[in-house]
Amino acid sequence: MRESDATALARGNGRLAVGPSRMSAAAMRKEIDGPIAAETDRNVTALRPEAPSGAPAPEIVLPEVPPGNEIELKLLVEPGRLADFDDAPVMTAHARNKGARRHLKSVYYDTRKRLLWRNGLTLRVRQIGSRFVQTVKAQATQETDNPLRRGEWEASVSSLAPDLALALPFIPERLREGLAPDKLETVFVSDIHRHQRLLDLPTGTVEVAFDQGVITAADRTLPINEIELELKSGSTAVIYEIARRLAEHGRLRPSIHAKSARGFDLAADRAPGAERPRKLSLDPAVSLDESFAIVLRGCFTHLLQAIPAAEDGRDVEGVHQLRVALRRLRAALQLMHTVGAWSRLESLRSDARWLAQNLSAARDWDVFQTETLPVVAEACPSLGGFKALGEIAERHRGTAYRRIRAALADRRATSFLLGLGEWIETRGWRSDVSPETLGQLAQPAIDFAATVLQARHAKVQKRGRHFKSLTSEQRHRLRLALKKLRYSVDFLLPLYGERKTVKKYARRLARLQQQLGGYNDMATTTRLLAGLGADSTDGAIAAAAITGWQAHAMNGVEAALREAWRGFVDTTPPWSSAAEA
Repeated sequence: MRESDATALARGNGRLAVGPSRMSAAAMRKEIDGPIAAETDRNVTALRPEAPSGAPAPEIVLPEVPPGNEIELKLLVEPGRLADFDDAPVMTAHARNKGARRHLKSVYYDTRKRLLWRNGLTLRVRQIGSRFVQTVKAQATQETDNPLRRGEWEASVSSLAPDLALALPFIPERLREGLAPDKLETVFVSDIHRHQRLLDLPTGTVEVAFDQGVITAADRTLPINEIELELKSGSTAVIYEIARRLAEHGRLRPSIHAKSARGFDLAADRAPGAERPRKLSLDPAVSLDESFAIVLRGCFTHLLQAIPAAEDGRDVEGVHQLRVALRRLRAALQLMHTVGAWSRLESLRSDARWLAQNLSAARDWDVFQTETLPVVAEACPSLGGFKALGEIAERHRGTAYRRIRAALADRRATSFLLGLGEWIETRGWRSDVSPETLGQLAQPAIDFAATVLQARHAKVQKRGRHFKSLTSEQRHRLRLALKKLRYSVDFLLPLYGERKTVKKYARRLARLQQQLGGYNDMATTTRLLAGLGADSTDGAIAAAAITGWQAHAMNGVEAALREAWRGFVDTTPPWSSAAEA
């Protein structure tokens, strides 16, 4: 999605609540023909219809405009255990009262081709007692600066049918032509029983909603058992504080996977998606402290977004992106370690390493089942045993995915995720360093970037010296150094802008890493086949064919690998004084 669309909406500061008594549908239709502040990063505080020529435009005062972003974290709870958290110590100590109980029926609308959803928006009408509230939401993306933030704009309507005129001001102009009341259809319905309470803590006020119910799309259903924590005032860190204290009371799992996302996946009968990490955008003048916050938030958002797909298991990209997210996070924490010895760094790195280790087997089997085995089987149709080998491998893959789900449900994973989120939001690294380190954090990040990138670039060059004669073990060590450089480049190279030298260096580095990865893939396949125990089965011939195929393939890529190395060595680093614009 483009910056001017849902991301820009999500960054706005005003949640606009429009009631029919304040502005008629006709007035709203009249207004949308002109410039709409909601399509920019500016705050939306009032809408002004046209006035007679020469007269000042009358200002329509809207209801109170609270913060325009929904900042929310979900906590997934095991079925039948939701009520256990109502008397958690944090609830009894800080809740204003017993709260309110509501029955919420929500209908989600979109076009047949899902125009809104594909562009990062949702349109919902919710019945709350005798009231009907229409909401336009911008989906959370990696482009926003907070993984818990989503844009949200509400309007009172007269029934469960949507009033498109009230929604259009918050929908980018380029999408409006594809929308009309007769083009909207019901995608799914959620039926939720909610117990809602307000918690007041010194650092902020949070609405806690205990949600139990079901999402229905055609003949498919999905149960809902979760706690929603929505920030009403104060710091985002208070959400993590409450979540952490609830986790001490019982088993739960943090999530940013919205009901809308689950509903659209259910309606399409598809697995949750997993996004690749977004390229960072860093101002060259940004401080080192701020750059750490931006990098860590990006890693954290990527991590949270990948978890549902990894746990579901139907899309192999889920585990892959979760592993990438954890590697990037560990690389970011390692970068911070070069500045200061923060006490939390090692525990966070240890937890990230533990979770990543629980993913490795599943990823290896995913690659084997979806890439390695099918390619060789298609190339060797006269050989038998591939089906038998695949069945054995699938059992191993099933075991590996059960390990992933057990790890994600483990309290250690919950503690790690909530602790990481709170540490990022409070910038906990500031309170755990010397005055000298605090001074370094205030310096421009680009100074730090040049030093780190040059050191890691030099290490890669050293390990790759006499590349042609390197052993397999030496090439493996080179690949590890290259991977560390690659992540550092992902984080810090944006400080150097969009110059040609930046793009050229990043491109050649990526190509070299990809070529070296082939050697690692072959070693992984050899290890997997050795552990299958297929020697005495019908799959033995197929296993031997795969081993021979990969050995032959590796001989064929040697020339391309050496060329990639030469291209990388000959590339001038963007931070070098010799680099051109």
